[in-house]
Amino acid sequence: MKVTLLGTGTSTGVPMIGCGCRICRSTDPRDKRLRVSVLIEHEERNILIDTSADFRQQMLLHKVTHLEAILYTHSHNDHLAGFDDIRAFQFLMRKAPACYADGPTAAHIRRTFDYAFGAATQAGGGLPEVPLVVIDEQPFDLLGLRIIPVPLIHGMLSILGFRIGGFAYLTDCSEIPEASFPLLEGLDTLVLDGLRHKPHPTHFSISEAVLVAERIAPRITYLTHMNHDVLHKQTERELPESVRLAYDGLSFNLE
Repeated sequence: MKVTLLGTGTSTGVPMIGCGCRICRSTDPRDKRLRVSVLIEHEERNILIDTSADFRQQMLLHKVTHLEAILYTHSHNDHLAGFDDIRAFQFLMRKAPACYADGPTAAHIRRTFDYAFGAATQAGGGLPEVPLVVIDEQPFDLLGLRIIPVPLIHGMLSILGFRIGGFAYLTDCSEIPEASFPLLEGLDTLVLDGLRHKPHPTHFSISEAVLVAERIAPRITYLTHMNHDVLHKQTERELPESVRLAYDGLSFNLE
């Protein structure tokens, strides 16, 4: 199983529009961050986590030619806005990837993209024809992989992370419920929300994320969803060896 982090930035992306701070002006490619999304390749089939606001750009950049399934963590726009571009795979493959989301996220998708679910008055240009599968907190099988939803708290929202084998992806969280920690035992690789250095009401700060990573104790933790307060090179020097900053295009293989 190959995992590629397609985007590692917060909702505005980095650089942020109109900003001239030193991170937004950085020439280090690791400081260029598209909105968060993850590609999982397994036995020549592809699973995506979230259709980010940069979905089209990410698919073109990584030359993704087919997509079999999409897992959604929650309904915020930076994780959802690329939904309409699923049509491209529908045109090419004659079948859109199946989308998996919890009840509130699925309801939000149906409202936001109502034209794809029966509300369109015309079909010029084509409409997404997406199988939308509602999931709960129970594990399920998908394309030969066991998917374990991991309940998380994102400010006032209950959202999902996902564990697949020795890999877990926990973006956009400010708290991990006690009942979720047993689902994260024995991890090899953890990708965890670490927005910025200062505290934030709906995301882990970097120091908070480090403490969570120490409790979960995977072999390696990568922090993601970072904003333009985080300079990659400088911040990594301050982190424990087992905690690194993710960056766009980071790939790793897992059993």
